[in-house]
Amino acid sequence: MALKVGDKVPHFISTDLNGNIFDSANHIEKKIVVLYFYPKDNTAICTTQACSFRDSYQEFVDLGAEVIGVSADDAVSHGAFADKYKLPFNLISDQDGTVKNVFGFQKSLFGLLPARITYVINRQGVITMIFNNLLGAQHIVRALEEVKKLQL
Repeated sequence: MALKVGDKVPHFISTDLNGNIFDSANHIEKKIVVLYFYPKDNTAICTTQACSFRDSYQEFVDLGAEVIGVSADDAVSHGAFADKYKLPFNLISDQDGTVKNVFGFQKSLFGLLPARITYVINRQGVITMIFNNLLGAQHIVRALEEVKKLQL
């Protein structure tokens, strides 16, 4: 079953862009987390989305939020992608779909295309926003608006 606004994010473990273990317990409930799922490193829309998060990254940090990207690419791909585009945030690998399963989704747009979904998770580990849209740039705008609301 898909997680929805108001649900608490379950614990998950994955691998980050440096090949290290990523344990959600070290992030969720520690600060606001903007967790965005994207289809693939180095593709046009995904690169635009990642670079837009990069360009707004300091604003997220100033508001106490951590940005984390998730795709099925491996750590080597994530590392090269982050280096090439100077991404200052972590990317985690979901090669086996475990993280997607935790959030309860597989595909988007009639089950044909990989999902592009952004979650904003508050300091209590509760989802306050879900944005599912194939266009990458809108994810940053919506996430930033939600993070600002959480400051009130």
